[in-house]
Amino acid sequence: MDQTGQMSMEKEPHPLVILDLKRLLGCASYGNCLALGLRICESRLFTRSLAITITVFLLAATDCRNALAADSTAAATNKTERGFSYRRDIIASVPWSVHVVQIDRSATNIELQTSLAYGQTIGLDLITLQMKRLSPELGRPLAAVNGDFYRNDDTPYKGDPKGLQIMNGELVSAPWDWSCFWMDAGGSPHIAAVTPIFEIIWPDNKRTPIGLNEERRKGTAVLYTSRTGRTTGTPDGRELILEATASTAWLPLRVGQEYTARVREVREEGNSPTSSTRLVLSISKELLGKIPAVNVGDMVRISLTTSPSLVGTRTAIGGGPALVQDGKARSWGLLQVRHPRSAVGWNDKYIYLVEVDGRQAGLSVGMTYSELADYMVKLGCKEALNLDGGGSATMWVLGQVVNSPSEGQERGMANALVVVQKPDPSH
Repeated sequence: MDQTGQMSMEKEPHPLVILDLKRLLGCASYGNCLALGLRICESRLFTRSLAITITVFLLAATDCRNALAADSTAAATNKTERGFSYRRDIIASVPWSVHVVQIDRSATNIELQTSLAYGQTIGLDLITLQMKRLSPELGRPLAAVNGDFYRNDDTPYKGDPKGLQIMNGELVSAPWDWSCFWMDAGGSPHIAAVTPIFEIIWPDNKRTPIGLNEERRKGTAVLYTSRTGRTTGTPDGRELILEATASTAWLPLRVGQEYTARVREVREEGNSPTSSTRLVLSISKELLGKIPAVNVGDMVRISLTTSPSLVGTRTAIGGGPALVQDGKARSWGLLQVRHPRSAVGWNDKYIYLVEVDGRQAGLSVGMTYSELADYMVKLGCKEALNLDGGGSATMWVLGQVVNSPSEGQERGMANALVVVQKPDPSH
C-alpha cells in the first residue's frame, strides 16, 4: 500500500530472487539454458526492476546480455509464440512477495490441467512430485499452483479434495457448496458454485443420491473408482461391484454422462478392492431398507449430472470464495486476517495464477481476501477465485518451487492447477 492506502507496485530497486536455472534444467551454462528457449538474466545485469521475469519463448539466444538488450522484442515474441511468463512482484512497504504466472489465452500450445497426489490417486503429495508424475500424454508442465482445500485427518480419505476435480476429462471428485473453477468444452474459463446431481438409478427406476470417492457417511451411498486407492476404505455396509456392459461407454467417468452397469458381485462387507475397469457402489447399513433389492446380473444406471452443466469439461478444480466478479472486487466484513494465499483469475486476454507468500515478517505478511481481490483486479482480472492457502500456498515454475512456503518447506497437497505445454501432434 502507498501512503494513500492504494495498492501499488514497488518502483525502487529491490533484491532479486535468483533461481538456480542451470541446476533446474541440467545446463552447463546460462547460454545453454537460453538455447533451450529460456530468457534468463543474471542478477548483476539488473539495477531497477519491477519483478523477476522468466519468459519462455521459441527464439534461441546465446548470450544473456543480448537477451536483455532485446527485451521488448523477446517479450513480444513470447506473447505471440509461446504465451507463458512468470514474474515476481515485491511491494516492500507492506511487505508483500507475490508470484504471478500469466498465460496468453490465444496460445494454442498451452492449456490448463489438474494434477493428483502420486499422479493417480487421492492423497497428499508435494507439488514438485506431482509435476514429476504428471502423465506425459498431457505434455510438459511449465508452472503450477496449489489447488483445492482437502481433508488432512488420519483416515483412508486423507487428501480428499473438498470440491470438484476433473483431470484430463476424468471426474475425480464431486463439487460441494463452494465455488469451482473450470474450463468449458470451448476452452473458456468459469467460476461458479456447481451442484452435483449424482444418482444411482435402480432396475425399478427409483433413484438414490450418491457421492463420489469420499467417506461414506451414515445413511448414504458412495460410488468409488480406483482414484480413491486400492480399496474403498469403508468399515461395513453392502457393496456392489459394477462392470461394463457391451452397449455403453465406460471408464473413466465423465461429468454429465449416464452409464449402464451390470452387477458383477454383491458383497455384504466394506473395504472392497477397487479396479481401473470396475466401479464399487457402497451402501451404508442405514440405507439398505430404503432401496430395492439387487442381485448379481441386474442392470443399474449411474447419472453424473451437474447444475450448471459441465459436459465436455476437461479441467476443473474446487476453491473459494470468489474474489472478483465482473471486474469488481468482492467485499468482506471488517474482521480479516492476512495469510499466504493462492488464486486463479482471468480477463479476455490472459489467465493468471497467483501466489502470495505470508507469515514471514521480513519477506511477506500475506493478504486478506480483500487485499487479494484488489490485487487480482489490479492485474486486470474480470473474474478470480481463491484457492487453498496457508502452508499449502505454493508456486512451481519450470522445475522448482519459486516462492517461500510459510512452513519453510513444501507441504503435501491434494491437487494442483497446472500450466501444460501440449505435445506436438506431429511427433
